[in-house]
Amino acid sequence: MKPPILKKKRESIKVHNTTIIDNYSWVHQKNILDVLSNPSKLDKEVNHYLIEENKYTDLFFLDTKKLQKKLFNEIKGRIKLADKSVIFKDKRFLYWTKTTEKGNYSIHLRKSLTTGKDEVIWNGDKEKVRFKSTYFGVGDLSVSFNDEILGYSLDLKGSEYYSIYLRNLKTKKEYITPIENTNGSITFSYDSKYIFYTKLDKNHRSKEIYLHKINSKKDKDKLIYREKIDRFSVRISTTTDEKFYVISSGDHSTNKCYLLPANLTSLKPKLFRDFKENITYSLDSWEKYFYLHTNEKAENFKLLKSEHKKKDIFYEVISPKKNTIIGNPLILKKWLVWIEKENANFRIYVKNIKRNIVKELKLFNDDVKHVSCSYYEKNLNSSKIYISYSTPKSTYKTLLFNLKTNLHTIVKKQVIPSGYNEENYIVERVYAPSHDNKKIPITIVRHKKTKLNGTSKILLYGYGAYGSSIGNGFSANKLSLLNRGIIWANAHIRGGMECGMNWWKDGKMLNKKNTFKDYISCAEFLINKKYTKSKQIIGMGGSAGGLLMGAVLNQASELFLAAVLAVPFVDSLTTNLDHSLPLTVGEFKEFGNAKKYKKHFEYIKSYAPYNNIKKQNYPHIFVTTSLFDNRVLYDEPTKYVAKLRQYKKDKNILLLKTEMNAGHGGKTGRDASIEELAQEFSFILKVSGIST
Repeated sequence: MKPPILKKKRESIKVHNTTIIDNYSWVHQKNILDVLSNPSKLDKEVNHYLIEENKYTDLFFLDTKKLQKKLFNEIKGRIKLADKSVIFKDKRFLYWTKTTEKGNYSIHLRKSLTTGKDEVIWNGDKEKVRFKSTYFGVGDLSVSFNDEILGYSLDLKGSEYYSIYLRNLKTKKEYITPIENTNGSITFSYDSKYIFYTKLDKNHRSKEIYLHKINSKKDKDKLIYREKIDRFSVRISTTTDEKFYVISSGDHSTNKCYLLPANLTSLKPKLFRDFKENITYSLDSWEKYFYLHTNEKAENFKLLKSEHKKKDIFYEVISPKKNTIIGNPLILKKWLVWIEKENANFRIYVKNIKRNIVKELKLFNDDVKHVSCSYYEKNLNSSKIYISYSTPKSTYKTLLFNLKTNLHTIVKKQVIPSGYNEENYIVERVYAPSHDNKKIPITIVRHKKTKLNGTSKILLYGYGAYGSSIGNGFSANKLSLLNRGIIWANAHIRGGMECGMNWWKDGKMLNKKNTFKDYISCAEFLINKKYTKSKQIIGMGGSAGGLLMGAVLNQASELFLAAVLAVPFVDSLTTNLDHSLPLTVGEFKEFGNAKKYKKHFEYIKSYAPYNNIKKQNYPHIFVTTSLFDNRVLYDEPTKYVAKLRQYKKDKNILLLKTEMNAGHGGKTGRDASIEELAQEFSFILKVSGIST
């Protein structure tokens, strides 16, 4: 079977006196957002092409069926199928989740502290059957403050248009017809008589917050707040002391907050602090104080507090540090607990509020580790918290830590049923010099038998956007590659926030090319240090990480054996020019505004993967997309693959797989997710010459 060829329809647009010719722009139909809610509106020619591409992809994978099944069994065999989470102690109930051997979705349970009786409040597998849906995305599961009502939101296509449902936990009856076209979040009022929800506008943006009275008609819902700034999205949350509701409106780098009183005597949100460009803050309240976690005059964040009655007079509670991100803390009556991140490493700090003493919790010896902390109970007088810990080779452990005594017990360990010995693996942290002499952290994990003589294949994973950091946690999935001699490396490139806020700033807007250069520097470093050699590197990235992959393959394709691009943001210029798309305006501070500013236009055009495809050799490439993806619309990967087929001079594999019933996150359910991963791994192994 020959690769499918997409019809060319020459079209052009003129921007800033520059004409852009695009033979495949017709794939982006004018009503493309309508397709997310109604697939019958998909252009028939495009639909046929996607089906043909899927057939071509299936043909490639035909001889990997046994390998995929083996990989599936390996990956699933490392999961404790019948498992349960740690408990969360609420005022009247203990809450936890569990999974079963045959189930694909989690079960949520609680136990009454009065009667000792267990109760299932949500069974994902049974709910999926009830809704008769192939795709089953659960957005939010929330229990009212009086413990009597379950709020849940569902996306049954993958387009992230969530419908909200309310259920009486005593009678099991549904309260209302669903509230549709929301972003999925549910916030109960403290008196449990209302819910707040966020409605999506015609461009799939979170712009309006409504108040719905439970057991009333939704056409009587009250609009509480509407955001008029195009690039801002809104959300609402509760405060720790249950005295306020906080409405936050902003984008990735800027926001403002409003307050509503707990008793809702006023439904007019009161501005707490207006926005300042590139200043972000989160707001909480405890006892008589407001707590403000902000980067104002503290590039890597700090924590401030002020009295409710003197909210403009702030005192510093946690001081900022250079090149170290100060995380948003857990607030207890006597303690503050937070995570600090420096050079892609994580540390836990505790502050005794009364004594004003700060100390690091040195519970773990590993330099390269991932740690997180969370509340043990809904009681702020508590001195107990959960701490979760792992490394790239050490499985997850959850500790119940007593802040008063400094003692802890291990309450949960990740179990690998098929067996696992961490002594068989080696973790390294190395630093690659970039083009401008920055040291780029790389986290490497490999099997101890894998030779470092320059012949090994290495999977180099990258993301580098939105200030999102790649963690150092354990992943059992990687073992299927590590055990076959492939090294795994995470490149902590700029655009993320592993090394502070400047690490993010240096990889966005007019510094975006640093992200790509850092990744290439990491690849070259690994070659020079004999971890691998040219044409033995497998690149991997998804979404904004797919933008990274696309740009790097245009610039340094000779370094790579293969690349996996999952839901990749590869037509970044066209998307940036279209202000009607869901994410474009909200990402002006991340990528720029090419329509308004010529400088932004020329810069994005100079690296956008689709616009810079060359007549050259490319490695083996596997591209995935989903028909209902609202973040990276299906037309981007489709156009990208079609143009690559036209330009590339090699005979290497180029595949496009479109999930016709999924969204940005792929398929739902445990087994379906494992199947997707097994297929990706089988692609990597096949092009690497590994058949078993």
